[in-house]
Amino acid sequence: MWQRLRGLAGRAYRRHLRREIDDVPDHVAVIQDGNRRYARERGDDAPDGHRAGADTTERVLDWCADLGVSELTLYAFSTENFERPDEELEPLFDLLEHKLREFADADRVHEQGVRVRAIGDVPRLPPRVRDAVDYAERRTAGNDRFTLNVALAYGGRTELLDAARAIARDVDAGEMAPEDVDVETVEERLYDRPIRDVDLIVRTGGDERTSNFLPWHANGNEAAVYFCAPYWPEFSEVDFLRAIRTYESREESWQRARAERAAALVRALAEVEFAEARAAAARLRDRVPRLDGSDLSEDALGTAETDSPPSSDGGARNTVEGDAAESRGAD
Repeated sequence: MWQRLRGLAGRAYRRHLRREIDDVPDHVAVIQDGNRRYARERGDDAPDGHRAGADTTERVLDWCADLGVSELTLYAFSTENFERPDEELEPLFDLLEHKLREFADADRVHEQGVRVRAIGDVPRLPPRVRDAVDYAERRTAGNDRFTLNVALAYGGRTELLDAARAIARDVDAGEMAPEDVDVETVEERLYDRPIRDVDLIVRTGGDERTSNFLPWHANGNEAAVYFCAPYWPEFSEVDFLRAIRTYESREESWQRARAERAAALVRALAEVEFAEARAAAARLRDRVPRLDGSDLSEDALGTAETDSPPSSDGGARNTVEGDAAESRGAD
């Protein structure tokens, strides 16, 4: 009974969240944290947690397709992961190899037009994983509706350091001048980068840090960030929708801020232009005498400061009102 009620409440809440979302990010990046802790709390081994996490990854792909997200990047294996013991690394490499090949052959992947790309220092991976990466990239190369980037042997600081070293070598060899180095120069020397800048970073597992993940693509774009407590295998559609809602709230806040800055700029420009117009009118008054020999006044040039614009019959009405006042005073 209670399970059924909880299920009904959960579905109703998901529908509520979906109705609240009007704008979705183009590119979501996920730090899949908590697989080992998930396994440990259940008395399982780390590979069991990684396998459970792989199932979550497939669900997230479906959620992205449902909402219209165009690109997803998964932090599958960092450069720091190489420091783990072999008894944990080997099963993880086996899982990566298996999932890459399985995913590349899945009918739904091709029906949804998913293209797989690996980013990172892929040559550091074992040959069997590199072969699986090559197979998945070639097998899905013709798909163009959704991009799945798998970050393997990836480290953001290492990526930027390698790019800086490559630029330094080119400058030292005389192939470019230091002043020619720009944003495009750096991006050309990064790993095979994502197609789009990152709009939203999601991290599971309770930690509130982005862990050296896509610093150029996310920080440079001021991506929204969503941290949540569930371990990656426990990450639910509700958690995902909450992350999307965080992005949307951030975008709305930015739009308000941009509108306020634009209005302030328009006011500032209007004040400057009005001051310049008054100055120009003053110069004109000094240089162009009236035919009767009198100078042009500020009133004639329309540059006098007044609280309200003159009425269309201002001069005549003022005279009439003045005469009437004098007549009443005489009475």
